[in-house]
Amino acid sequence: MTTEHAPIEPDTKDWTWVLDRPCPDCGFDATTVAATELGAAIRDDAAFWATVLADPRAGERPAPGVWSPTEYGCHVRDVHRVFAGRVEQMLTEADPLFANWDQDDTARAERYDEQVAADVLPALAEAAELAAARYDAVPDDAWGRPGRRSNGSVFTVDTLGRYHLHDLVHHRWDVRWIMGG
Repeated sequence: MTTEHAPIEPDTKDWTWVLDRPCPDCGFDATTVAATELGAAIRDDAAFWATVLADPRAGERPAPGVWSPTEYGCHVRDVHRVFAGRVEQMLTEADPLFANWDQDDTARAERYDEQVAADVLPALAEAAELAAARYDAVPDDAWGRPGRRSNGSVFTVDTLGRYHLHDLVHHRWDVRWIMGG
């Protein structure tokens, strides 16, 4: 393990394909997730991060150009915040266009590489609860409401939630080494 803070290669992939087929890395299959399960799944994921961020190695990078679990925790926190906001937009606006969110710019601006796990956890838990509560409160007739990402990808509240959940599951896979896996 290393504490070296080499630059992280930006992720420029369009991950929307995970809505149609399982992820070959983490194994997530969006077609198996019911919208009504999203809140519980997000809360379960937050409990996972509580365990990971309590590990004394949470600030260590497994390789110089790979985020530490703490950095991934910062990202997961911010993913929850962004998606909670997008769900709110979709429920209150007609076919909103989401503001662009550059996760790599956020990581640099928020200095993920300097964060302390014990400080990240409460904010991650709060953001996860906000996102989970937003999904729990979606009326039955609103899961099909649309919204668009700045690159033109179209989501419904349902597909946005499953896309959100893939991000969480994938990052659990990214830090599996800390759990001995």
